[in-house]
Amino acid sequence: MPGGVLAIAPEDVTGWLGPLPVEALYGIGPRQGAVLRDYGIHCVGLLAAVPPATMQRLLGGKAGRLAADRARGIDPRSVVPRALPATASVRHRFDEHTLDGAAVRASLLDLVVRLGTRLRGRGQVASALTLTLKFAGGGSWEKTRRLTAPSAHDDDLRQLAYQLMDAAGLQRGRLTGIALKGEDLIDADQAPRQLSLDDARENRLAAETAIDRVRDKFGPGVIGPAAVFRRAS
Repeated sequence: MPGGVLAIAPEDVTGWLGPLPVEALYGIGPRQGAVLRDYGIHCVGLLAAVPPATMQRLLGGKAGRLAADRARGIDPRSVVPRALPATASVRHRFDEHTLDGAAVRASLLDLVVRLGTRLRGRGQVASALTLTLKFAGGGSWEKTRRLTAPSAHDDDLRQLAYQLMDAAGLQRGRLTGIALKGEDLIDADQAPRQLSLDDARENRLAAETAIDRVRDKFGPGVIGPAAVFRRAS
C-alpha cells in the first residue's frame, strides 16, 4: 500500500518472510549476507531454522540475536508509515547532441510513460509538471504548468508535456538531455474525481490499467507507445 503499512497476519508471517533472500531482512548487509550464504543460508526461512546461538557465532552476539528474531517475525520497533515524496522526476540524456525533433518528442513520450507508471504505482497524482531542457554548452530552459486536474494518466501528462515542449520554441538548439518532474503530488484517493462522458477516454484508461498489469508481470520495457519503441530500435 503506497505510503502505508503492509499488514501480515501473525500466522502468515513465517510463510511471507521465508522465501525472501537473507539480504531483504533489515540489518543484513552485503557482508553479513555473504557470510550466511557461505553456510548455505540464502533465504529468511533457512535463517529462521538456525538456532539463535549459531547465528550469534556467525554474525556476532547482538547482530546474530537480532537476525534470528527478525527472521521469525520478532521486532519490537514501532511501525511508522513512510511519507511519500512530493515530487517525482524522470530524465533522459542523449548519447549525442540532437536537433531531431522526432527523437526529442519520442524521448519526452518515454518520460511521460515512465512518470505516469511511477505515480500510479505509488498511488499518487501530480498537480503540475516541470519540463527541463539541457543544451550543449551548458545552457538550460525550464517551465512549470499546472494540470487542469491532478492526474497520473499518460494522456493527461502527455498533453501538458507536449504543451511545455512547444512553449520552449526549439529552433536550432542542440539538446543534451531532458527531464520531466511531477510536482505537488498528492494521494490519488485525495484527488477529486469527475464523471467522464468520454467513452474513448474511459477505454484508454481501461487499457492503461491492463498495460500496468503487463508491466508489473513482465517488466517495464515489454509494452509501450510505438514511437518509443521505434526510437529504441
